[in-house]
Amino acid sequence: MANVVPFFRSPFTDLTGSLINHQFYGKCEEMEMRMMNCLEAYGMDRGRTKCKDLHDDLQECFSHKKQKLRVKAMMAERERQFRAGERSKEEHYAKTPTLDAY
Repeated sequence: MANVVPFFRSPFTDLTGSLINHQFYGKCEEMEMRMMNCLEAYGMDRGRTKCKDLHDDLQECFSHKKQKLRVKAMMAERERQFRAGERSKEEHYAKTPTLDAY
């Protein structure tokens, strides 16, 4: 888990300890609170296994690692289709939606 605990506690560490979280970023704050509540309920040792799904969801929320890999795979497949002749030069990239599509 990605909890950071200072080796030496002081008033300075108490003031700056809250800076290393996702409560100010908006979209990941609820996931982080669910993960921290789970860790608090089970403790750090059992929480590593019991809360693994919540931890993985939080990691994906702020890193977008799987999303970026999915985009890379789609781009590679589009390029493969273009090189194999399955896509013409005009349809190499998808057409942009019209302005009022949203």
